[in-house]
Amino acid sequence: MRAALAALLLTTALLLAAACATPRQAPVQLTATLVSPTDITLRWQGRDPDASGQVIEFATEPGGPYTILGFLPPEQSTYTHPDLIPRTPFYYRVRPYYGQASAPVDVALGGGPYAKPESGWSEPRTIPGGPKGARPVRSEGAAPSDLTATVMQADGVAFRWTDRTADEEGFLLEDRPSGRPDFRVVAALDPDVNAFGLITLPEESRASYRVRAFRYGASSNIVHQTTKG
Repeated sequence: MRAALAALLLTTALLLAAACATPRQAPVQLTATLVSPTDITLRWQGRDPDASGQVIEFATEPGGPYTILGFLPPEQSTYTHPDLIPRTPFYYRVRPYYGQASAPVDVALGGGPYAKPESGWSEPRTIPGGPKGARPVRSEGAAPSDLTATVMQADGVAFRWTDRTADEEGFLLEDRPSGRPDFRVVAALDPDVNAFGLITLPEESRASYRVRAFRYGASSNIVHQTTKG
């Protein structure tokens, strides 16, 4: 009995030591500064190196609802929200998001030929009959697969992909126009969507695209400022 108790205590001590030795990710600390009567600048410290990016959100009531201002690269740590409504409270938070991106596809627009338009081709939708995703977003092999891009018109591209995850909070369509170094989020879609059509900007006539299933992480602290005017 005493030997078993001693072994249990030793195991507990080793587990506690390992937990103490494992570095813990510090939570993001967000601040908000009113830099003009109607402009608010946000700054934050701390980030999870495993995050794919971060999303910044605002509300005009303490409990929300929150609206997305933008999906930002993981290394960004400042954001200015400009030209706001005078004499209005604004609340902010930052959240990381996680998930793997598909392999990219390249798209060149202009001159055709174009595919025969399908009714509702540009609407986010779920095409039935494909394999049902079963993996957690943050597991190995969870990236969407089989991404295809079909040029539908001079400024329109239809995308389809295979959903491989079971717990996504949504999908992000990302592009990298020719000449730009990094991908950026151009559309945020609901869970289970596996088809979507994008109306492109002129700078996106040649671009690479990819899609990412994602989940949000823990929120930063919530900060607020009230505009003047």
